[in-house]
Amino acid sequence: MEDKEQQEDSLQFNSRVDLTKLQEAVTQIKSELGKVIIGQQNMIELLIISILSNGHSLIEGVPGVAKTVTAKLLAKTMNVDFSRIQFTPDLMPSDILGTSIFNVKTSEFEFKKGPLFSNIILIDEINRAPAKTQAALFEAMAERQITIDGTEYNMEPPFLVFATQNPIEQEGTYRLPEAQLDRFLFKIKVHYPTLEEEVEILERKHEQKNSQVEQLITSVLSAKQIAEYQNTIKEIIVEKNLIKYIASIIDNTRTNANLYLGASPRASIAIMDASKALAAINGRDFITPDDIKKVATPILAHRIILTPEREMEGLTAEHMVKQIIESIEIPR
Repeated sequence: MEDKEQQEDSLQFNSRVDLTKLQEAVTQIKSELGKVIIGQQNMIELLIISILSNGHSLIEGVPGVAKTVTAKLLAKTMNVDFSRIQFTPDLMPSDILGTSIFNVKTSEFEFKKGPLFSNIILIDEINRAPAKTQAALFEAMAERQITIDGTEYNMEPPFLVFATQNPIEQEGTYRLPEAQLDRFLFKIKVHYPTLEEEVEILERKHEQKNSQVEQLITSVLSAKQIAEYQNTIKEIIVEKNLIKYIASIIDNTRTNANLYLGASPRASIAIMDASKALAAINGRDFITPDDIKKVATPILAHRIILTPEREMEGLTAEHMVKQIIESIEIPR
């Protein structure tokens, strides 16, 4: 036991990247969200990883499991601009991007920015908007810029999209195109709370009376700090054998007989970046195979498509990713 503690102390002492402030910030964020959100630790951790990795997240779950509330409160822990957009079937691209308005005084058109010009954007029910509006997000999410009337407008960092969707209700919804799904770092599936968590939710709601939950959350991060921590993540060390391990997982999705569509290079980069963030949160300046395995499913499940035969057999993308990971030898 003593030898193990000495080894851990030695690892901490020899850390090549200072992760103290980053870990403290993550602990503070979790503490703030814990004032309101019961359980859902996996969703919270993945959302924090997406922030550190500078990636967008799609949150999927039935109504009432705190998808929107969690994303909204997480944005409140950061002292940055926040914008919420409710997607509807009649929403047009100009409603989110902005539009050019004629100025009578100057006799010129002026561009009035839409709600997408913010730092943290919460898109509620993203699958309710038509394809034209979905396409309006492509450039912004991938390149952090928007081109309108031949002019490029850069999005101020951080620029992160958190989107929610309901997997059950299909009436009045539009399936997200694969090109858009690929732009999400994670697809986070949110499940019902446990019995114990449900009891705690009810007890806390009863104790709060009429208090506004948003007032309980305080900001712990600035835009400058977020950029600083995102740069820190880039310093996390990745051994060559782990790079090959990630590449092998992705390559298997492209050659697997059970899959109609495999993952793109964007997915392999996403796994590496998310693994770095997870390692940093855990106080390590290097990634491990366990980091890769933990982030692989929420990164790959929405990027691969099963063959019709496997879908009919009841196989899911999540199970397929786990099978692929188990079939590949873990580097030592």
